[in-house]
Amino acid sequence: MELTAGFHRIEAEIAADQASRMQGLMHRQSLPVNQGMLFVFTRKDRHCMWMRNTLIPLSVAFLDDDGKILNIENMQPNTESNHCASAPAQFALEMNHGWFAQKGLKPGQKIGGVEKSPRPY
Repeated sequence: MELTAGFHRIEAEIAADQASRMQGLMHRQSLPVNQGMLFVFTRKDRHCMWMRNTLIPLSVAFLDDDGKILNIENMQPNTESNHCASAPAQFALEMNHGWFAQKGLKPGQKIGGVEKSPRPY
């Protein structure tokens, strides 16, 4: 699925069911530039992510149902620390570590295209 963040194009895999959300980006050796994974949750909540069996450092942006960034968390490989949404989130977008900061993206800005993602309900 194609998403946009300002002038930046993102190619995102969709994790819209329980199995794909649980698998996430585990066991991958790398993630191409401007590619990531969009997690689509069944309901808005203060969802949390962790990095069990994930080999690459990632950053995650938690998004509301309109695609507005609520908060961004940086995550280290092979850890089980929780990284949680600061408010009820409908989506989480994982990208390479530091991607959001490199692009100047911050909470309050919008990721376009999430409203077109398949909903698991």
